[in-house]
Amino acid sequence: MEELRRSTVRDLELYYNPKVKAIRMDTSVNVVGPNPAVKKVLGECMDMEVNQYPSPYSDDLRKALAERYNLEADNFVVGNGSDELLDVSFKSFLESGDVVVAPHPSYVLHSFFVKINGGCFETVDLLPGFQLDVDGMLEKKSKMIILCTPNNPTSNCFKRADVKRLIEEYDRPIIVDEAYTEYTSEEYLSYVNEFDNLIVTRTFSKAYGLAGMRIGYLAANKKLATMMQKVKIPYSLNKISEAVAIAALQNTEYLEKGQKIVKEQREKLSNGLRELGFEVFPSDGNFIMFRVKVPSDEFVSRLAAKGILIRDFGKRRMLENCVRTTIGTEELNELLLDKIKEVNEEW
Repeated sequence: MEELRRSTVRDLELYYNPKVKAIRMDTSVNVVGPNPAVKKVLGECMDMEVNQYPSPYSDDLRKALAERYNLEADNFVVGNGSDELLDVSFKSFLESGDVVVAPHPSYVLHSFFVKINGGCFETVDLLPGFQLDVDGMLEKKSKMIILCTPNNPTSNCFKRADVKRLIEEYDRPIIVDEAYTEYTSEEYLSYVNEFDNLIVTRTFSKAYGLAGMRIGYLAANKKLATMMQKVKIPYSLNKISEAVAIAALQNTEYLEKGQKIVKEQREKLSNGLRELGFEVFPSDGNFIMFRVKVPSDEFVSRLAAKGILIRDFGKRRMLENCVRTTIGTEELNELLLDKIKEVNEEW
């Protein structure tokens, strides 16, 4: 049956799906806990007419986003996580065999969405400091460019001048994935009306602590957004998730609490990891990447056996023996460092 599978997806593997029971510091979500917006809205949803379909294009959430970012509702497309919006973006513009260029290393699912939409995924290595090779990306003959900043898994922001140069000099759609933008002052969503080609994706999964609700959105100029709205599956975001997202936008106390924790703990955790002898890379997100001196898969496995799960990237080129951890609360970070120290002592 293998020969029946489309050639562009034959090399795909199942996505990361750990089976261990442990404290999850591998997913880079908000460590404050569940967003109170969920409890508030679920109580109100008892009387929601769930026998009726939601708005095909989540109009109320798009209006709330427009108010939040001083844009118009038609600048936004919302869906089932930002992953759906990445998928929609490629569905909207790629013909079979078209090339999409991305930096390497970066978010592993970018290549997945390109391939399932019949495209070819090509990369350009990041420069020292994990910064963009703008010339290298522009020299590629491509239909689209995609990048994320802060970059996942390296956690650094790309230089603003480099990102803006890419947007300005590239004459085709360019996606800036801002899944972690709430943890930095760098952002490009405010530029969507300035550029004809800019698509910015964001998520409620990380800073808003709503990963289980699967809510994401993209912003672009209205002409570009309408093109993608026509491609998106109607009704893909359910009524309850839409209501929770609106409540989360209106009450930012939870968001700000998580941002404060990251700001306070990012350097403390980085220093703690350095004191344990690791090479620690600069972070602009809510996670830290560091390089261990032993095989990273075994390091992660031994740490998981002690009750804490972090993410292994050690088999990826340029990230040899690198791992990534969420920045937790002070208590979580102390526990993490204690368990890592125990693992170190086993070698």
